[in-house]
Amino acid sequence: MTGNAPSFAKLLLRIFLPFAFAYFLSYIFRGVNAVIFPYLERDIGISAGDLGLLTSAFFLFFAGCMPVLGVALDRYGPRKVQVALMAVAALGSTLFGLAGSLPELIVARALIGLGFAGGLMAAIKAFTLWYPPQRWGLITGFHMMAGGLGSMAATLPVQWSLSVVSWQGLFFWLAGLCLATAAILFVIVPDRAAAGPKDTLGEQFRITGIVLTDGFYWRIQPLLSVQQLAFIGCISLWIGPWLRDVGGIAAEVRADIQLTTTAVMTLGFALSGVISGAFRRIGVSEFGSAGITSFLFALVCGWLAFLPSFHPAVAWPLFGFLGACPIQYMPLMVSSFPAHYAGRVSTSSNLVVFTVIFAGQWAIGKIVDLWPKTATGYAADGYTWAFGALFILQVAGLAWLALSRARPMAPPHLAAAD
Repeated sequence: MTGNAPSFAKLLLRIFLPFAFAYFLSYIFRGVNAVIFPYLERDIGISAGDLGLLTSAFFLFFAGCMPVLGVALDRYGPRKVQVALMAVAALGSTLFGLAGSLPELIVARALIGLGFAGGLMAAIKAFTLWYPPQRWGLITGFHMMAGGLGSMAATLPVQWSLSVVSWQGLFFWLAGLCLATAAILFVIVPDRAAAGPKDTLGEQFRITGIVLTDGFYWRIQPLLSVQQLAFIGCISLWIGPWLRDVGGIAAEVRADIQLTTTAVMTLGFALSGVISGAFRRIGVSEFGSAGITSFLFALVCGWLAFLPSFHPAVAWPLFGFLGACPIQYMPLMVSSFPAHYAGRVSTSSNLVVFTVIFAGQWAIGKIVDLWPKTATGYAADGYTWAFGALFILQVAGLAWLALSRARPMAPPHLAAAD
């Protein structure tokens, strides 16, 4: 696949699909607790705070390894890094199935998070190596769609699988899929050297510091972080308890709503790059179109917080669709730095995003736990305060995005910031 530009079919089969399937599995693991939480409450005896901590543990190592992951991706390439990480995910999934206590579950889920730390970042790095810059946003959107399909698989299909196997057995099967994906990546994906200077290891870590102190990076990062907290925190866990405790909805119907929400989210991922391109054709930059969808997503979070009884079956699919669109900030951020910074830009962003998700998802559980439990679950008031805080944080992030005048470090390959 060197020399002449590779064909679309080769890029699809040898680059896009292997990384996309790894990302598909990542979203199954992210969202599975939203379905199996009653079994964990029954078998392990965990509280809302425990559930938040357990689910957010996925993002603990996920966030902590980001600086090293960025250097590894730029130094060794996405193929080698992703193969090693998928083996770690398989180990974590196996340990989760064997766990019999909350600490054991937390350790196992943290290892799963470490194993999927490269799910998006390795793919973005591969896309910058194999696709032209003007395609990055579109390809990233389609890659995110694979994650959306994983979220769909973590709803009704997981609910159905629990009628065939135990929740422990489910994780053993998932471990096998992780190993199979590692083998596919190792055999099918080619290596390609990145363009740009071959820096020393120390210089590569210094570049991470440059990214983390850049003004334009910090213009976007606060809003991106709190919106990903709201989006991933709810899709991966709190939508299930919310539908039970606030909506009063039975398990089978909950799974239907979760499936619909993740299906619409998948459509949002697929169309996010298309929507951005449509805005560009009428004179609105990628930066501006991401800001519009971010504003609408914040409004839906306010809807769920303050008007929970007003058509929740409509609010949640809107939440899924609009929450998928601000991911377009990521290729915009990457394109605003020199091309050989790509791995460190994306992982530096994820370092902040998933640190916020780890702390925030746990905090949501602690807020919900402040009210006495009801006969069926947790008190609705706790969700109002937790979701209301998410709405207020997003308003603050939008205000900062609008008021900051920071500009990109390098001329972006995409449309310039407003």
